[in-house]
Amino acid sequence: MSEEHYLELCENPVQFENASNVNNVFFDEANKQVFAVRSGGATGVVVKGPDDKNSIAFRMDDKGEVKCIKFSFGSKILAVQRTPKSVDFINFLPDLPHLEYSQECKTKNACVLGFCWTSGNEIVFITDQGIELYQVQPDKRSLKLLKSQSINVNWYMYCSETSVILLSTTVQGNVLQPFSFKSGTMSKMSKFEIELPVVPKPAKLSLSERDIAVATIYGQLYVMYLKHHSRTANSPGAEVVLYHLPREGPCKKTHVLKLNTTGKFALNVVDNLVAVHHQSSQTSIIFDIKLKDPDSILNIHQPVLPARSIHPYKIPLSGPVAVATQAPVRCELYSSTWSVFQPDIIISASEGYLWYLQVKLQPAVNLLHDKGKLMDFLLHRRDCKMVILSVCSQMLSGGEKGNLPVVATVFDKLNQVYKEYLEAEQSYTMAMESAPSRGSAAHRRPVRTQAVIDQSDMYTHVLSVFTERKDVSHRFIIAVLMEYIRSLNQFQITVQHYLYELVIKTLVHHNLFYMLHQFLQYHVLSDSKPLACLLLSLESTYPPAHQLSLDMLKRLSTANDEIVEVLLSKQQVLGALRFIRSVGGHDNISARKFLDAARQTKDQMLFYTIFRFFEQRNQRLRGSPIFTPGEHCEEHTAFFKQVFGEQALMKPLTV
Repeated sequence: MSEEHYLELCENPVQFENASNVNNVFFDEANKQVFAVRSGGATGVVVKGPDDKNSIAFRMDDKGEVKCIKFSFGSKILAVQRTPKSVDFINFLPDLPHLEYSQECKTKNACVLGFCWTSGNEIVFITDQGIELYQVQPDKRSLKLLKSQSINVNWYMYCSETSVILLSTTVQGNVLQPFSFKSGTMSKMSKFEIELPVVPKPAKLSLSERDIAVATIYGQLYVMYLKHHSRTANSPGAEVVLYHLPREGPCKKTHVLKLNTTGKFALNVVDNLVAVHHQSSQTSIIFDIKLKDPDSILNIHQPVLPARSIHPYKIPLSGPVAVATQAPVRCELYSSTWSVFQPDIIISASEGYLWYLQVKLQPAVNLLHDKGKLMDFLLHRRDCKMVILSVCSQMLSGGEKGNLPVVATVFDKLNQVYKEYLEAEQSYTMAMESAPSRGSAAHRRPVRTQAVIDQSDMYTHVLSVFTERKDVSHRFIIAVLMEYIRSLNQFQITVQHYLYELVIKTLVHHNLFYMLHQFLQYHVLSDSKPLACLLLSLESTYPPAHQLSLDMLKRLSTANDEIVEVLLSKQQVLGALRFIRSVGGHDNISARKFLDAARQTKDQMLFYTIFRFFEQRNQRLRGSPIFTPGEHCEEHTAFFKQVFGEQALMKPLTV
């Protein structure tokens, strides 16, 4: 069962003093910091997060119960709310006094519901009558009002990642008004209405902030509404409705996630997956909005995987109390004291832990048997490369080896992502070459994610290992290799020569020379110099490989030097000379190289013929048959005189 837990709590949580009568715990979603405030701060405030390494400890005067406490970005200024009317500030900047200063909300009779830092020195007060954007001036220990907006507010929600505040308005609370913030400006976005399952009569507040979450999924901002099962309607269970909130334009309902049950739920977003935790069954399910049901017109999604519990977690004992014999205590999962924050945080205030929720991909492999759907799921995950490669290896072994169409589907899905990356890289390169100065801002270099599985990845981790298997039919091995090459060609990706080499070596190993000949004859294997050289090396095993190699080198037309080297190495000196004359390169070739090769044949008449050819070339090009010192042919001239006599040397022609 342990290999089926696809969600887990991080191994090293942030630890803090648990909540008690004297210790209040607060969480700042923007900085991911936990505040443990003892006795209103008089006996100490300890700030931890986002990892356990950075902690801040200080004291402040107890001026009443703390309702909200948050640092600005960079922990330079602390803001504390103790009353419904004002927020207090303390500077944590060097060379500035550690004294409190305060700011009341501007709207009369308004109550401050909370506040959010939108930058290092800008803060928004959210009141029941509107929002107020201030600039904090720490040196003057004062605030300056930048902008305000009047609107009746029931509750609010803030997404720090996008600097968007969502306000619940109207009596029923289901009309949401978003505002976005950027460098001192506040922009009103399009308001939208959440469809309630039942409209109450008379009207009353019906949409709770518990049922709304704001998160970024695949780079887009979504408002997630937990729509509970209506007792009157014949609906099978609750659902999560996703509203896409663009920077400009109307907000639209885009996805519905079917939970198929009722009860208490909590939402997280982890690795672009929506995780829904169900308290009574103590299980979670995940949804991927990129996986679409082909039969569904609307974007209605079922869980990607069956419901499973978060992986059991044991709290390690530490400190002086810990004894070596004591076993770690098992943590109570799905506890009623858990608080869930966006995107991926779970806090247990009673135990003093902050965890990050994580996805484990290997269990998905065991639970999702449709390989095409599994690939679609894995390709969108952050740390997917090694899992995808292991799936490919598994797919090619065992009982599934006969399923070539599945293999083809998987290869096509991988190569589609690979091709998209190659095209993006090419577009970036072209843009930079055409306008390097302007291009840097407009064009960003494409990020190579783990989903880009290139040919070297497949060769190293999957195909080269697969071809070594003894328990798999060699015909299936060749079929798989050719299927991968077919897929690369389909996406117009240049096939690397080492894949062709793998095909040839596999064919030769199994003595399938007839098939090799056909593959080369019909250009199934593309011409390349490395491939031609490999064919040459096979001549002793398969003699026709020599001619096949030469034919390939001729077709390449840029491989004339290689063809000459090949022919000379085979002591086919006249053949090499005829070839180089046929392509018009005989005026530039090295005389010494050919004379060396002719001497090695120990055929004196062949040497005479070659020597005479180069004498004639010298006469034609320079008006004298004598070799220049730069050609280093003195040794060969001496040998010629020794064998044929000095009178056999060609005499310079006189005009």
